[in-house]
Amino acid sequence: MTPASPFPVPVIAVIVAAGRGLRAGGGLPKQYRMLGGKPVLTRTLEAFAASPLVSRIVTAVHPDDMAHYKAASATLPSTRLGPPVPGGATRCATVARALAAIDAPDEAVVLIHDAARPFVSLALIEAAVTTALLHGSAIPALDVTDTVKRIDADGRIVSTLDRASLRTVQTPQGFRLGAIRAAHAKASAAGRDDFTDDAAVLEWAGVEPATFAGDPANIKLTRSEDFMSAERRLSPTPRSLRTRVATGYDVHAFGPGDHVWLGGVRIAHDRGVVAHSDGDVALHALCDALFGAIGDGDIGVHFPPSDERWRGASSDRFLAFACERVAARGGVIDHVDLSIICERPKVGPHRDAMRARIAEVAGISTDQVGLKATTSERLGFIGRAEGLAALATVTLRLPEDGPDER
Repeated sequence: MTPASPFPVPVIAVIVAAGRGLRAGGGLPKQYRMLGGKPVLTRTLEAFAASPLVSRIVTAVHPDDMAHYKAASATLPSTRLGPPVPGGATRCATVARALAAIDAPDEAVVLIHDAARPFVSLALIEAAVTTALLHGSAIPALDVTDTVKRIDADGRIVSTLDRASLRTVQTPQGFRLGAIRAAHAKASAAGRDDFTDDAAVLEWAGVEPATFAGDPANIKLTRSEDFMSAERRLSPTPRSLRTRVATGYDVHAFGPGDHVWLGGVRIAHDRGVVAHSDGDVALHALCDALFGAIGDGDIGVHFPPSDERWRGASSDRFLAFACERVAARGGVIDHVDLSIICERPKVGPHRDAMRARIAEVAGISTDQVGLKATTSERLGFIGRAEGLAALATVTLRLPEDGPDER
């Protein structure tokens, strides 16, 4: 049975895990990436399940991720977990759905927490609950230690803000259930679903949220570097990293069609390519470079053309998988560089879109993606416009002691 809370009202934790967060790389939403041998979401759920103050945990999950959620929550006691709630199109919609699913009095305390903050402590949970009971709301806040500037559209500094009155905020954010549920309903009715945290929703509804001291260790995992830092934090003996460099190459002949895929971008063209998947030579070459860097076969091993599952498949799925394999080895991608060789179509107008798409799938920044285009000076099959090719080079770092066997 659900443990009784020592507080006079129920305390329910809402874990927001419906995002698609791929900036961290690994090919999976970040809440399901492995961290120290466990999915991030498992660690977050365990933290709240360990608190004697929390009587129930409700997790909002993307409808496509129910299998991932089931695996991540399998070790948690079923008495503490409510049924997962399908998330909405925005964070606000997701939280509103989770709040609507809670069967508790308006006086109950609800703690709304980001799934990607697995280092939340029992002390922070207790502080959120006690502050919410006292003030009706509780927002963990940290002092701003860097000087903060306001800039214009051209990147020029227009003013310096007084950091003494500024704070960055974290989760869990605590509220009386009735108040935060009413605030979300009011925002939804007004068509406002652009708030990035629940304190902003309450503030917009006319209530000034109360703050308490946050915890600098309660970090939010966002990029691949965050995962590397978190792994080192969990490892009793930090591992050194060794740089590896690998290349990949792919080529496809032109065939009937009205477009080609390059770097994850659809480009109109008077020809298509002959391929089992979408024939994206740039992403195929990049996948082979990633597989080569970790000694894990090639794209044909993982996605054989004889398998009908991959007929017409989008190649960004292949890239996401390759990045996931790198992440599973504890690796971090430092840089990728692509050369696309073709007479047509023109690559230049699409260069920035390709770099952005590759960076998004790989969980790296665009300045870590190099992309060039050249022709073969009308020599060979490429010069005769019979096909196109791509060459990729990847630089990444892997732990020296090899795969993580935890």
